[in-house]
Amino acid sequence: MGRDFPVFSFLGQWNTKASSPVNAYVVQGVVSLALVGLALFTRNGFETMVEYTAPVFWFFLLLVGIALFVLRRKEPERPRPFKVPLYPVLPLIFCLTSGYLFYSSLMYTGLGALVGIGVLVVGVLVLLAIPRIQKQKEQAA
Repeated sequence: MGRDFPVFSFLGQWNTKASSPVNAYVVQGVVSLALVGLALFTRNGFETMVEYTAPVFWFFLLLVGIALFVLRRKEPERPRPFKVPLYPVLPLIFCLTSGYLFYSSLMYTGLGALVGIGVLVVGVLVLLAIPRIQKQKEQAA
């Protein structure tokens, strides 16, 4: 993300001493600590943290499975470094399972799932706003 969007370029800076993107690790650590802090203020701590993040986790896994079908359809001639065994049966089972677990986690968590989904929506909005912000900066310069 730090390499794709100039706004987040500080995340993509490589620390040669540590051989890693230290800034990105620090931001990820802060987000993780915020989740742990959120869990401190709830009755069931860790369980609440898992409930808030599980629907988003299963949603992304479902999207990964769907992406396999989309990319195979859009670019059928492209060489694949890995051949999916039993395609399309295995990916379809994966998508159905991920979809069921996404639905199940939403139903089990109820209102708490809205926190995780809310964070996801804010991230999507920020991602959509970045090109507009960059365009405005370029026009102003």
